[in-house]
Amino acid sequence: MHGLMMDFPLTLPHLLERAAKLYPSKPIVWRAGDPSARYTYAHFHRRVHRLAHALASLGVKPGDRVATLCWNTQRHLEMYFAVPCLGAVLHTLNLRLGADQLAYIVNHAEDTVLVVDESLLPLLNEFRGNTPSLQTVIVAAETGTRPSAPDLDYDDLLAAQPEDPFPWPRLEENAAAATCYTSGTTGNPKGVVYSHRALFLHSFALCLADSFALSERDSVLQLVPMFHANGWGIPYAAVMTGAKLVLAGRGLQPESIASAIESERVTFTAGVPTLWMTLRAHLERHSADLSSLRMVVVAGSAMPRDLIEWYARANGVPFRLAWGMTETTPIATFVSPKSHLQSLPQKEWFDLLARHGMPVPGVEVRIVGPEGSALPWDAATMGELQVRGPWVTSGYYRDDRSEGSFQDGWFRTGDVATIDPEGYIQIMDRTKDLVKSGGEWIPSVDLENAIMAHPKVLEAAVIAVPHPKWQERPLACVVARPGAEDALTKAELLAHLASRVPKWWLPDDIVLIDAIPKTSVGKFNKRALRDQFRGYRLPSD
Repeated sequence: MHGLMMDFPLTLPHLLERAAKLYPSKPIVWRAGDPSARYTYAHFHRRVHRLAHALASLGVKPGDRVATLCWNTQRHLEMYFAVPCLGAVLHTLNLRLGADQLAYIVNHAEDTVLVVDESLLPLLNEFRGNTPSLQTVIVAAETGTRPSAPDLDYDDLLAAQPEDPFPWPRLEENAAAATCYTSGTTGNPKGVVYSHRALFLHSFALCLADSFALSERDSVLQLVPMFHANGWGIPYAAVMTGAKLVLAGRGLQPESIASAIESERVTFTAGVPTLWMTLRAHLERHSADLSSLRMVVVAGSAMPRDLIEWYARANGVPFRLAWGMTETTPIATFVSPKSHLQSLPQKEWFDLLARHGMPVPGVEVRIVGPEGSALPWDAATMGELQVRGPWVTSGYYRDDRSEGSFQDGWFRTGDVATIDPEGYIQIMDRTKDLVKSGGEWIPSVDLENAIMAHPKVLEAAVIAVPHPKWQERPLACVVARPGAEDALTKAELLAHLASRVPKWWLPDDIVLIDAIPKTSVGKFNKRALRDQFRGYRLPSD
C-alpha cells in the first residue's frame, strides 16, 4: 500500500521561487556597510532567471557542468541557483588549490563553461590552457573593465536576456545539482556529487531549532567560502527562509568580520576556528559591538574549549560546534545541549560545548573498531566514525577510491571519535594524524587545544615524529601571540601542560614557528608540517 501524497520533487527551484514570492524586499548585501552594494530578493530572482536564459543561449544543457571560480559574491549566489535550477551541475572550484589540481578537477568533471571573478583571472590563466573541455569563460568584472575576446562579460550577458521568467524544467529530485571536490591533501581531489534532494533536505536540517535554527528573522553573514562544500549549505537555507544575507566577498580579515557584524547587525555566522582565533586577537586590542549575534557555528577542525569560554565571557557570543565533510553536504552533527543538561556546572557546560554534537535528524552515526565491529557509546572508547543518511555520499565521481570508503553501507570518515551515552560526539583526530606511541594513541587535537589554552599562544599544531623506542612521539609546533614572541618558552609550555594532559602525552619537543601552514579551507595543514619537519631528531631520540 502506498501513501496518497503528491509526487512533488524536492528540487532547488522551489527554494528560489518561494523566497521571491514571500520575501521580495529582503536584502542581499555583498559589501557590508555600503548602501550601494545590495539588492532585494526580487532583484536577485530576476537576475537568476536572466542568467538561466544566458546559459541556455550558450548551449548549456541539463547534466552539463558549469564551473565557478569566485569569491562570496552576489554573482556567485546567482550561479548557486541558476545552474542547478536549469538542470545543469554547479561545480565550485576551490580557489585556494594549486593550478595543477584545478586543471585536474576541471578536466575530471568535464566543465564546459566557467564563470570567474576578474581578480582571479591570473589564477585561471595558469591552468586554462590545460583544460580542453572548457568552451566558454564568463568574467564577472569588478573594475568596470570589459574582458578581452573571446571571454564574455557577466553583466553584459545578463542585460541581453529577455525579461520573461525562464521555464524551469521538471527535474528529478535525485538529479545532480552540484559537485565539489575534496581539498586533495592526499592524492588527487575526489569528486562528490550532490543531488537536489540532498541539498533540499540539508537546508531543512539547518533550519531546525536544534541545529542552526536559520529563519527569516536572521541576518546571516556568509564567511564560509562558497567555493567549498556548498558554503556549508548556508546560502541555500538562508534563501529558503528569506533571511537577510550578507556576503563577505574576500573580506575574511578580523577587522572586516567585526565591522560586518556591527554594521549589518548580523545574528548568525559560521567559520573555521582559525577565523575566531585571529578575531580574538583583534578584539583584545579593538572594541566591537557583537551583541547582535545569537550564534556562531564552528566546524572544519576542533575549536579550543578555552576560546569558546573566552567569547562567552568577554562578548556574550554563543559558539556551537558542528562536524561534517565535503562528503556529508556537509553538516552531519551539531551541539545542541539537551534540556536536562542546561544546569550543568560551568566547567562541565563548556566541556559539553567543546564536543562536536549529536547527529542532526536524518543522519546516523557509529564508531567502529579495527575489526569492523560497532563500539560502545561510553565517552571513552575510540573508533573510526562512520555515517549514513540522505545527504551522505554513496561514492566518489568516477573514482576507484570509492570501494575502500564504505563498510556495510556506512561511509568511513577517517576520523577517530568517541561518543558519550547522551549521543554527543568528540572527534579525537584524523586517523592519519594520531600519534601512535608505544602502542597507544595520543590525539593531537586534544594536545593542541591544551597548548592553545596558554594565554601567550595564538596557534598550535602537533605532529608525529618517528622514534626508535616508542614508534612515534609528539612534536608541538607553536605560534606565539603578537608581542609574546620573545617571552614564550618551552619550559613554560610544558609546565602549563603538566596538569592538563597525561604525562606520557607531553611533547618530546616544542618548536616556535612564525605561522602554521593552512589548507585551502583554513584548516591546519599537518601534511605540510610533516614535510617541513621530515627527518627531525627529537631530544629523546
